[in-house]
Amino acid sequence: MRKLKDASVGIAGAGGLGSNVAMALARAGVGKLVIVDFDEVEESNLNRQYYFRDQVGQMKLDALETNISRANPDVMVIKINQRLEKGAMETPFSEVDVVVEALDSAETKAQFIEEILLKLPGKPIVAASGVAGVGGSERVRLTRSGSLFLVEDPDSKSSDDDVLLAPKVGLLAHWQANTVLGIISEDIVLEG
Repeated sequence: MRKLKDASVGIAGAGGLGSNVAMALARAGVGKLVIVDFDEVEESNLNRQYYFRDQVGQMKLDALETNISRANPDVMVIKINQRLEKGAMETPFSEVDVVVEALDSAETKAQFIEEILLKLPGKPIVAASGVAGVGGSERVRLTRSGSLFLVEDPDSKSSDDDVLLAPKVGLLAHWQANTVLGIISEDIVLEG
């Protein structure tokens, strides 16, 4: 689909959500991914993140670029190796069509979403909440408020209080990716 090949998506974070969203979008044929992260692959990440044992110790951005190129070498990957700083979180994403929030801490997630909504008005942002635990797939839902799309399990425990595993993390990540594809293909109509 030409719309996907011409589209650009920004992904804030390359952990459980971000690595899985990136791989799903690459496999679907999105042409350009702008990924921001600053961390290394750790063995404890492998139960939920799209990395492999031989990538432990590599920068997540480098490992993810390798994995994306193996799945779809036509995807342009722009790697931005930095921590998102309060007051300038939107900067790497000013030129993308859709932004994906895939950050770890609740405080950083909230700050990021707020900055994107205020500083890039009208730009769609797809966020996720409630990735911890097992089961509960029937509770996952998509809610929308203007240009904010939230994939959530409202009854999930905090990741501090429950386990993070590939099935639940992947479920929400793929729902995020599917929402991005709906926005790009215009199956989801944006306001304005």
